[in-house]
Amino acid sequence: MTTKIIEISAADTLPIRHLVMWPNQPLDYVKLPKDHEGLHYGLFIDHKLISVISLFIDGDEGQFRKFATLEDYQGKGYGSLLLEEIMHIANTKKLTKIWCNARQNKSTFYTKFQMHKTNKTYVKGGIDFVIMERTFEYE
Repeated sequence: MTTKIIEISAADTLPIRHLVMWPNQPLDYVKLPKDHEGLHYGLFIDHKLISVISLFIDGDEGQFRKFATLEDYQGKGYGSLLLEEIMHIANTKKLTKIWCNARQNKSTFYTKFQMHKTNKTYVKGGIDFVIMERTFEYE
């Protein structure tokens, strides 16, 4: 079994975003107005796309969004591999901060990546979210 992470198109992320995050909404619900400005990555297992994430860089900060892994592959470390790659990219690009809108019930997952909850929360579609962030320091 081969695992590979590569940059993909925004359009390639849509089926997994839709199926995993908002299956009861129309496909357009998972499109982002600035998708064309993002860097999109996919994790493939034997040529099958199973996990996606989108990174948006603004100055020296980055936000990752629409991070989703197919249900049959969740809990097996694939999402962690993809997020580790995003943290590596953030470090390579010398970003000072990376952040995300995390579902409250998934927030402990992000703490494994040195991300911390902020006091900013909101509700979307009946789901509770918290903004989590990680800062990077360079010499």
